Amino acid sequence: MFYRIIGILLLATACFPGKAQTPPNIVFILADDLGYKDCGFTGSTVFKTPVIDGLARKGLVFTQAYAAAGNCAPSRACLMSGLYTPRHGVYAVGSTVRGPKDRMRLLPVPNTTSLRPDIITMAEALQVKGYATGLFGKWHLGKGTDTGPLAQGFDAYTDTRLPNPNKKRSEPEDPKGIFSLTNAALDFISEKKQQPFFVFLSHHAIHTAQEARPSSIRQFRKQGLNERQALYAACIYDLDASIGKVMHYLDTAGLASNTLVIFTSDNGATQESSQEPLRGNKGCYYEGGIREPFIAYWPGKIKPGVNLTPVINIDLYPTFLEVAGGVAPKRDGESLLPLLLGKAAGTRRSSLFWHFPGYLDKPVIRGRDTLFRSRPATVIRKGDWKLHLYYEEWLLDGGTASVDRNNAVELYNLKTDEGERHNIASRNKTKRDELLNDLLQWLEQTKAPLPQQLKDRRQLDQKEADATE
Repeated sequence: MFYRIIGILLLATACFPGKAQTPPNIVFILADDLGYKDCGFTGSTVFKTPVIDGLARKGLVFTQAYAAAGNCAPSRACLMSGLYTPRHGVYAVGSTVRGPKDRMRLLPVPNTTSLRPDIITMAEALQVKGYATGLFGKWHLGKGTDTGPLAQGFDAYTDTRLPNPNKKRSEPEDPKGIFSLTNAALDFISEKKQQPFFVFLSHHAIHTAQEARPSSIRQFRKQGLNERQALYAACIYDLDASIGKVMHYLDTAGLASNTLVIFTSDNGATQESSQEPLRGNKGCYYEGGIREPFIAYWPGKIKPGVNLTPVINIDLYPTFLEVAGGVAPKRDGESLLPLLLGKAAGTRRSSLFWHFPGYLDKPVIRGRDTLFRSRPATVIRKGDWKLHLYYEEWLLDGGTASVDRNNAVELYNLKTDEGERHNIASRNKTKRDELLNDLLQWLEQTKAPLPQQLKDRRQLDQKEADATE
């Protein structure tokens, strides 16, 4: 706790240069499990997202935007901390021992289910800058007195999720809580609009179980979708409508010109929605599991268009702090503000990384195997190139000495093979070795823990019990 207090004091010193300014407001809208291909502006011909599509036409669309993890909790931990997974230890939801234990070849790194209190979150950093901060919806990073959202930088916190997530809400016109959360966020803005505000509207939609207004479901049933498809489409449609309420309020309240709005998702879609031509779904580290829709809107500041620069959700921490006129503490991400304002050429300084040293069950569409969404792996994207390193083969089947034959490494050129169909690791060894060396250096720099050799399967039972709150 001492180091956290010192960090906040140093941040406060760095953030107040002495000249009074009117900082912009920030509205960050995060969907839950919305896949890259689940919006009209990204190519869906089934799902209807008229508001989001309109926002895409008026804003800046990043077509190569990523979550820093393949499922909910670690992605949000990366987002809120601005740090890659090895630095905070949140790798999964619950346990990293998920799937058939008799088919696991390694002892995974144990998972942490809360964001450590000593990590200064983006909300805390914005509080120091004088922002009113509100979270409306999913937190998923701890329930303790020192790990909940009110202890991690938010002045206000509202959620509509029931204690039993399998029990449906008794509000037919808002069964998923989409509009309740939206209304709570707008009430907060109305109350705090005399000062800069940071609103994190963190929806549960469209995470299972999908729920939607009866009228929305009927609309998609009339279009010929079966009951399950119509429910999925209707949940997206209701989410889209709620975003329309936010945008309308900002316009009518005269706040739009001084408000940065970011819309994205926390990870890829579940297996209910194919992300083709992208490979995979939520929980894996192929493109379908981590690439996200991403729109930045700020009228008069951000010009409409499309940007091909690879970006990742840890970039939002330094972005929001720079927008607020402050200096972010040292983080893994890069500020996107120069790209947003058209002051950068569209390149980034660093590669992107994903580190998942565990196992997830429920195989994805066109995955690596038929048992797991992901086995222990680290992934790097550098320019158009993406390399996957799988630890079972790497650690147990010969490592570097056997890299030409042990199937530990997959290499793809995303410019020519967006769907990651053609592993060219054996055909382009120069590029393979370049990315592999970069990846191994990053592991060393971040002190990333690796899974260990499994000597007794009873160790898996203990690791499963070791996940901490």
